[in-house]
Amino acid sequence: MRIGQRLVIGLAVAGFVVAFAAPIGRAQAGRAFTTNFTLQEFASRRAKIYDAIGPNAVAVMQGLPSVHSSAIFRQSNEFFYVSGVVAPHALLLLDGATKRSVLYLPKQNASRAATEGDLLSSDDPTATSKITGFDEVKSPDQLEADLKVRTGATSIYVPFAPTEGASESPDGARRRTADAAADPWDGRISREAHLRELLTKRAPGKEIKDLSPILNTMREIKSAQEIALITRASKIGGEAIIEAMRSTAPGLAEYEIDALAQFIFVRHGAQGEAYRDIVASGPAAMNAHHRAGEKIMTAGELVLMDYCPDLGYYRCDITRQWPVNGKFSPDQRDLYGFYLSVYEAVLNNIKPGITSQQVLQNALPAMDKVLTSIKFSKPLYATAAKAFVERYRSSANGGRGGLGHAVGMATHDFGGGSGMMRPGLVFTIEPEFRIPEEQIFIRLEDMIVITPTGAQIISDFVPRSIAAVEKTIAEPGLLQQYGRIR
Repeated sequence: MRIGQRLVIGLAVAGFVVAFAAPIGRAQAGRAFTTNFTLQEFASRRAKIYDAIGPNAVAVMQGLPSVHSSAIFRQSNEFFYVSGVVAPHALLLLDGATKRSVLYLPKQNASRAATEGDLLSSDDPTATSKITGFDEVKSPDQLEADLKVRTGATSIYVPFAPTEGASESPDGARRRTADAAADPWDGRISREAHLRELLTKRAPGKEIKDLSPILNTMREIKSAQEIALITRASKIGGEAIIEAMRSTAPGLAEYEIDALAQFIFVRHGAQGEAYRDIVASGPAAMNAHHRAGEKIMTAGELVLMDYCPDLGYYRCDITRQWPVNGKFSPDQRDLYGFYLSVYEAVLNNIKPGITSQQVLQNALPAMDKVLTSIKFSKPLYATAAKAFVERYRSSANGGRGGLGHAVGMATHDFGGGSGMMRPGLVFTIEPEFRIPEEQIFIRLEDMIVITPTGAQIISDFVPRSIAAVEKTIAEPGLLQQYGRIR
């Protein structure tokens, strides 16, 4: 089925099946409440928080502030996960004793609404409560009084971790806030730390506790609705890479196939990119996060593309690599073919109910068979190939045994490819094969969903074999239909 058609996906997750059909318009990025999830899904997430914090605590969460007039507001991942609300300066209060939720929203700004359209507000609490599923809707200036009324609450839970914004993962958010704090000409505390300071002053006597570990654990296992959205994001991201393959030719700049991918994202309703594009040709691939730039791709090089969209607050992470001139050279065939066989040995052994270390142990016989079957043209290549397999052997036999990283609301999400393979985990594998002496770097990456009965590779449709890659490159490309402006 082509991406442009209505996509209906049935997935078995955690013992039940859901059918998902939701074409997503670009205007959704500016909507005040999501249509991708049911109110029951958000209510069930809030119920887990009530149970986790207990009857003697409340939880407070703060959404992101407004953006400048030319930007489209995007909520933080954490606030969206619990509320589905896409409106600036929102707050929420979850009461562990009464198990009731309150959403705090500013009043409608008439002048902004006249030019940008209505946002959710506290002007009509009954209507907003019905739309969002919150028990009550109030204005933000009422939160302080509500906290003081809850005399039985001895603790207030708030997220300590920096909030994740557009194209951002938890590791990136931590880096951003740490860099600001370490800058001698900045030194700002994080917005999250500022909220804790305000709560300490305005709700004295309450112990401030960290909500982030609770949220992070909840995000590890994806629901059927989450997996359906991640799957659609993967369809769009994979289609973008396929179109990039078709359009690649010597003489093009890396940024040109990046631009093509962005067109595919927007064409199918993405609200942005999951992360900044990685398009790296030739030796540039040695820099793991090389961004698409003005480098001209030349015949004889391989080009690596790692890029995916942000679709309704959920993401994917897919990587492919192919020859710029459309044909793998003999050495490229040997090296890429070796890597692919080892890579697929791991993919083919992922299943529920075993650990990531057991996956690698089960894959090792196939890896060893590959290693002995290929005759490389240089001893250097053979040595590098052996070292690649030995790293897997070390992980399988006592090392950490991890497979990859989780993907969900963040590209580097919580959960993932380490430990027990549990239904509802979504993660990628992306092993790196390096030969630094000749500036050779090979990497692929696929999206994997653990189901109750197996492992689904939802990016499997994106060409990976040598024959399929070469066949795709030979097909007509969109870039060739639109020339450069001179």
